[in-house]
Amino acid sequence: MNYQSDVTAERADGFSTVVDGDARDDARSRIWRIAIGAMVLLLLAAIGVFAYQKFFGAATPAGDDEGQNPVVTVISPDAETVQGQISATGSIAARRELPVGVVGEGGRVVAVPVDAGEWVSQGQVLAVIDRSVQTQQAQSAQAQVRVAEADAELAQANLDRSLQLVDRGFVSAADVDRLTATRDAAAARVQVAKAQAAELRARNARLNIVAPAAGLVLERNVEPGQTASPASGPLFRIARGGEMELMAQVSEAEMASLSPGVAATVTPVGSAKSFTGQVWQISPTIDPQSRQGMARIALSYAPELRPGGFANATINSGTVVAPMLPESAILSDGDGSFVYVVSEDSKAERRPVKTGLVTSNGIVVTEGLDGSEQVVLRAGGFLTEGEAIVARAQEEG
Repeated sequence: MNYQSDVTAERADGFSTVVDGDARDDARSRIWRIAIGAMVLLLLAAIGVFAYQKFFGAATPAGDDEGQNPVVTVISPDAETVQGQISATGSIAARRELPVGVVGEGGRVVAVPVDAGEWVSQGQVLAVIDRSVQTQQAQSAQAQVRVAEADAELAQANLDRSLQLVDRGFVSAADVDRLTATRDAAAARVQVAKAQAAELRARNARLNIVAPAAGLVLERNVEPGQTASPASGPLFRIARGGEMELMAQVSEAEMASLSPGVAATVTPVGSAKSFTGQVWQISPTIDPQSRQGMARIALSYAPELRPGGFANATINSGTVVAPMLPESAILSDGDGSFVYVVSEDSKAERRPVKTGLVTSNGIVVTEGLDGSEQVVLRAGGFLTEGEAIVARAQEEG
C-alpha cells in the first residue's frame, strides 16, 4: 500500500504546519551542500598553508615559539672584486684617414695604377697626370742653365786675363772692377737658371699623385682620361697602416669610468668573429642632445672590419670591490632599490641600497651593504618591515 507520511510542526503562534517528505529531502540536500562547501574551503585552506610553507621553507618544529613565523633563505654577500663592463655601439672608421688629391696645377689623368682595397707603400704612384708641355718647359730651363754657365765661364776668363795685365799698365783698376762685376752677375744668372729648372722639375714631379704614407686604399675617385685639379677634391682615401677604430657611443654616466688604454671587444654586425682592441681616446665633450660621448677603440686591420659598418663593443670599465647579490634579492619601489636583511632580533629590516654593475653572476651593490649582513634571498616581496622571520642559510651546491 502506498501512502505519504506527513509531519506536523508546531509553530510559535500556536498553529500547526504540515511538512511533507519532499520538504525533508530539500532540507537534507541543503545540509549536504553546506557540508561539502565547508570541506572544499578547508581543502583550499590546507593547500594555501602548504604552498606558503613550501615557498618560505620548511616549518619549524611543533611546539617552537617561532613555529608561526615564515622561514626565509638568507645569504651573506661578501665583498668581491668585480670586473666592470660597458656595452656600446658605434660605427667602424679608419683610425687615420688620409685624403689624397692634386697638389699641383693638375691636368688630364693618363694612368691610375692602383685600385680600392689594395695596399700601397709610402711614395708609391697612385695616378699620373699628362706632362707633355711641362716636360718641354723643363728642357728649356735646363738649356738656360747651360747658357748661363757658358756666360759665367767667359766672364771669369776675361777677368783672369785682365788681372795679368794690370801690373804692366795695360788694364786699369776700373776695368778690373767692371770685369769682376760682370763675372759675379754671370755666376748669379747661373744660380737663377738652376733654380728655375729645379722649380719646373718639382712641379712636374707633383703631377704624379703619390701615397703620403703606407696603408690601405679605401676609395678611388678618379679614372684615366679625367681632368683633375686641386678643386676636384680627394681622388683617393687611404687608411694609414690599415688601422681601424670603432667610434663607440657611451652614455654620460659611463664616460666617467673609462680611461685610455682599457681593453675592449668589438663584434661587427653580421659577423660571429670578435676583435680585441683598446680605447685610445675619450671624447672631451658630451653631445647636449643625446647626452652621449665618444670612446674611440683602436683596432688592427682585419677584412671583417669595414669602415662605415656597425659594430657592438664590450668595454672593460675597471674593477670594483663591493657586495654582489642575485637579482631575486633586490627589490624596488617608488623610493628606489632595497633589500630585506635579518635584524638582531630576527625581524625583517628594510635596507635601501644602490646598485651598480650587472654581471652574469649577479648585481653589484655599491651602497647600503658592507657584505656582513644576512640578506633575504627570495620572497622579500611577501615580507613587511618588522615582521618576525626565521632565517635559514642558503645551501651550497
